[in-house]
Parts: sequence; structure tokens; C-alpha cells
Amino acid sequence: MSLNAKRYFFIALGFALLLLFYFLPDLKPAVDPMGKEFPLTQAGKAAIGLFLLAGVWWVFEVIPIGVTSIAIGVFQPLFGIRTAKEAMKDFMDPTVMFILGSLLVGLAFTKAGITKRIAYKMLSVVGEDTRKILLGVFVITAALTHLMAHTAVAATMFPIMMAILALYGEGDKPTKFGKAMFIGMAYTAGAGSIATMMGGARNPAAVGFFKEFTGQDVSFIAFSEHLLPFAWVSVILIWLLLITVLKPEKSRIHGIKEKAVTLYSELGPITKQEITVLILVAGALSVLVLQSFIPALKAIDRSIPLLVAGLLFFMLEILTVQDLEKSIPWNIVLLFSGAMSIGFALWQSGAAEWIAVNFISLLQGAPWVVFVMGISLLVMALTNFIMNVAAISIVLPVALVIAKYLGVNPELVLYASVSMAGMPFILLIGAAPNAIAYESKQFSTGEFFKYGILGSILILVLLLIFMFTYWPLIGMGPLVK
Repeated sequence: MSLNAKRYFFIALGFALLLLFYFLPDLKPAVDPMGKEFPLTQAGKAAIGLFLLAGVWWVFEVIPIGVTSIAIGVFQPLFGIRTAKEAMKDFMDPTVMFILGSLLVGLAFTKAGITKRIAYKMLSVVGEDTRKILLGVFVITAALTHLMAHTAVAATMFPIMMAILALYGEGDKPTKFGKAMFIGMAYTAGAGSIATMMGGARNPAAVGFFKEFTGQDVSFIAFSEHLLPFAWVSVILIWLLLITVLKPEKSRIHGIKEKAVTLYSELGPITKQEITVLILVAGALSVLVLQSFIPALKAIDRSIPLLVAGLLFFMLEILTVQDLEKSIPWNIVLLFSGAMSIGFALWQSGAAEWIAVNFISLLQGAPWVVFVMGISLLVMALTNFIMNVAAISIVLPVALVIAKYLGVNPELVLYASVSMAGMPFILLIGAAPNAIAYESKQFSTGEFFKYGILGSILILVLLLIFMFTYWPLIGMGPLVK
């Protein structure tokens, strides 16, 4: 089958799935353990069909991924899912603006020369071994996500990694080293973000639901005690997986350490522009970090500090209109706009709840290990398709109710769900770092999907091991005593 024929086949397949669900006869409502019914409306059926269309088009890249997002906005009013106003307003959702702000920060880092300075310094420390270079990138990425949003970390790391890739010496062509580095950055950004309450909005949201349904609170320290080890073992496993399935073409980049030292010295002393960028970014990140501790700052949307920094970059002429027009990856911004739109469509139409409740109902009466792994698998799957906060909001309340009847420790359900919500390894729309990594042009959506399946299986196995080893050792058994 020719390339064009394949493209038209997948375009047609996407439309067929949309029409199939749109014209399906009414399906039975989902019923939760409390007897509450969740009907699947006509809009909900169409939303599922549209999601499948978007998934096929995104994975096989039949049209630019940003254009698929435009199709999501267009088809919602055409198929009666939501009005045009509702569908399109998600394209400017604060989360999308947060991503734009993160990209502006990364662009300012690159233009000021900070990224080269960091890249050269790291290479002068880790040396010539390509495996150690990859490990260095992953460790820095994961560590930064403990204190700041993983989207901002990915945007900061991206230009640093592009500088490292340039020193690899293969030009712009895709390489196994490039694939491993950028895919690994996306994965470890997610893995690292589960380690602290500040790693992502899903973490405090999950703790809030847990407190509401159990009456128990979870401290900042307790949260990290349970998930920090899980996060770092995940980072190491991701590194081992990628250096195995994507073994770099070169075991060493000969002379890179000396070259990095030379290039670093050529940069000279830190410039005023670099200092200005660092101060502005540090200020923005400080606000994001302090939001967890200062109630007065919680009312400020997390996109605002980064966008304020972005505005100041333009006011101080660190960035120009040419940078805005030529250097911002609008295809990626549109991708996330569409992801937000389809996520809200699934949520607001009730389709996501219908799917989740039907799935969780299958686990009633199951052994505790099957129940917890089933919940974890559902969260992991959903977080590839919709916002991880939405995935937690849909699954965790129902799971905690069932856990009570099965005698399963609700803490186990909490930590298993949160850990999986940070691991959207399969689809680009699962998390902003995935989309940012894709901008490197080192891998296709199909490759990301393929390696993501392997990564997801590995993380689920790790979860199973933690449930029987580390967590019981620190006093979190699987069943309520």
C-alpha cells in the first residue's frame, strides 16, 4: 500500500469510528456501587467517536497534529457534542497558556545562551559515554520536576538537549540517541512529577479527594515518603529500557568532554541578559512553588507567572516579534488546545464517567491485587487521553467507595492512582512534555506509541513490586486492619 493510500485509509478509518459511535443505538447506563446511574447521551457517544477519530489521526499523522486539533473544534458543533463557543474556548484554556508561557521561557533561555552554558557544563561533568549523557539528562529532568511543573521543566530542558544533540554530530537526522534522549525526557518528566505535592495539580487534587472520602489527611512529607522512591526507580528503569531498545549508535562521543569545556570557556562570563532571564524565570517559578504554602497565592492561575515573565521578555527586548512568529512551535500549541477540547468534551458529555464506572464495576468482588491493578491501569489509560486531573477526578472517588467494601487500604488506592496519573507514555496528548519532545523531530507518533507500551508495562510491573515490598515495609499494607 502506497504512503498516500495508507494516509487516506486512516483518514477514512477515523471518520468511520466517529460515524459508528454517532449512529449507535442507546447503550445501557453505567451503575456505580451506590446504585447511581450514569447514562451515555447522544453527545457522549459522539464524543467517544470523535476521540477515536482524533486518536487515529494523531497516531498515524494523517494530517499535521495541530490541524487534527482544529478538526476536533470543528466537529463538536457539527455532531452536536458541544456548541462552537464551548468547544473553541478550550483552545485558550489557562493550561494551554501555561504551555505557551513555558515555551517562551525555553525560548528566552536559548536566545540568551543559558541552555548552551548548562549543556556544556553537564557534558564536561558526565563525560563521553552516551549512556551516562542520557542518564544525566533524565536525572536533571526528574529532579527539577520535584519543584516545578513538568511542562516548564520540559520547555527548559528542550533547548539544552538540542544543544547536546548538535554535539552528537549527526545533524538534524533522527538517531537512536536522539529518540532515546527526547522520549526519555518526556517519560522522566512525568515520573519525577509524582514525587512531591508540587509536581503537578493532580497530586493535591488526589489528596483532596482522599480526605473528602476517608476523612484522613496526607502530609507533604508522607506523600513524598510513599512516592519519591517509586519516582526514582521509575527514572532508572526508563533509562535502562531506552538504552536497551534504542541503544545509541555511538557508545562514546570522542572528544566531547574537551569540546564542551572549550565551548563553555568561549561563552565567557555570564552576561547581563542571562542574569535578567534567570531572575525573571526564578521569580516566576518561586510564585509557582510558594503557591503550595501561601494561601493568598493559590488564587493566581499557574499560567500567570510564566506569562508575566514572557511579557517582560518582550518589554526588555530579549524576545522579538520574529521569535514569536518563527520560533514558537504553534503546531504543538494547537495539539494541546485540541487535547484540552476533546478532554473537556468527554468529561462534560459524561462519556468519561460512563467508561470509568463501567470498567470499575467489573472489579467489584475481585481480589485486592486485581482491583488495585485494574484501577491503576484505568488511570494510566485515561491520563493518555484526558487531563490527568480529570482522570483522577473521575476514577478516584468511585475507586475509594469500592475499596471500602472490599476492605482495601484506601492509601494504596491513592498512591497507586497518583503514580499512574504521572505516566502517560503512549500518546503525545497525554502530557505537555510529550508534545514538547515531539518538536525535536527525532521520533514519530507511532514510535512514541510503541516504546510507550513497553514503558507502561514496565511501570505497572514496578507498581506490583512496590505493593508487595516497599509500601508494606513503611506500614502501608494492602488491606484495612
